[in-house]
Amino acid sequence: MPPIRVAAHVVILCLVGCQRTEVDRSQRPAGTAGTEKKAEALEQNAAAGNTAPPTPSELIDKPEAQAVDPAGAEPLDDAITCLARTIYWEARGEAIADMEAIANVVMNRLGHDGFPKTICEVVRQGREQGSCQFSWWCDGRSDRAREDESYATAKEVARKALNRQLTDRTAGALYFHHRKATPDWAAKYVKTAEIGGFRFYKPRGGEAR
Repeated sequence: MPPIRVAAHVVILCLVGCQRTEVDRSQRPAGTAGTEKKAEALEQNAAAGNTAPPTPSELIDKPEAQAVDPAGAEPLDDAITCLARTIYWEARGEAIADMEAIANVVMNRLGHDGFPKTICEVVRQGREQGSCQFSWWCDGRSDRAREDESYATAKEVARKALNRQLTDRTAGALYFHHRKATPDWAAKYVKTAEIGGFRFYKPRGGEAR
């Protein structure tokens, strides 16, 4: 069995007194509830394998997506925030193609029988400290996005991913690691793509592990 970590970053356990910076959900800007409901519906369709394109009324537009989690500090409990924060922490500072590829992996997992059926459950799979699917979730650090421009880009990529407006650059990948790393589990999978600073993989036979 390969380790369940995906990104190859060093895990830094949270020391005494380390706390996540979040704000109460009730303090979110007015008007975002409808956007979050749209995202949830798109998420559910993707999880169910529904390949029909969204109708114009179902699509999330750019201002709607940018209004969600404006300070990068909201609780991780809606599809846009969970997806955007994953894209941000795994690929901030990288090219747009890299960020889109990370989004591809999350969406591929969402539609795969071996993974949870919501984006937040996909990215939070595993323990919050020590062993997880995405390293940013279990590195013991604050999950708050502090680089406004990079986080805005991550939210735009997340919006397009939910709207099914992204091409799958990874050819169906469910796993990835940074090019600088050489995890043992990679040899057990089929490499599907190399994009920017990352390599992407899927299991032999298609079954998640």
